[in-house]
Amino acid sequence: MEYMRRMAEEKIREAIERGELKNLPGEGKPLKLDDLSHVPEELRSGYIMLKNAGIVPEEVQLAKEMVTLQDMIRMGTSEAGKEELRRQLTEKQLRYRLLMEQRGFTDSGAFGQYKEQVKRQLEGESRDVSRDHND
Repeated sequence: MEYMRRMAEEKIREAIERGELKNLPGEGKPLKLDDLSHVPEELRSGYIMLKNAGIVPEEVQLAKEMVTLQDMIRMGTSEAGKEELRRQLTEKQLRYRLLMEQRGFTDSGAFGQYKEQVKRQLEGESRDVSRDHND
């Protein structure tokens, strides 16, 4: 972790010396830092790199899909359609649990907190989208 920090500082210093960091948007303004307190320290640099690349971990993608399926089940009209959605939801839930067990996250207290925060955030986004469609 220390190596990554030193390497980043060296690259920043070199860019400053070459003048590559002048007149950038937001220059002189405070940075908007993400609250990463919910991410274990040893995973933070990887989390940031993936986030900046627009890549989400498989468990986050599965969680999003599960929330979407739950919303679709609630809004569905035909029982046959709801049954197919329930089947898909069950598959996603099983995949999610298996993934968490394989990664050893089920034993981690930090994971439990992280899982709840992700769940609340996704459910909040889902409700916001539902409101947008109902307005």
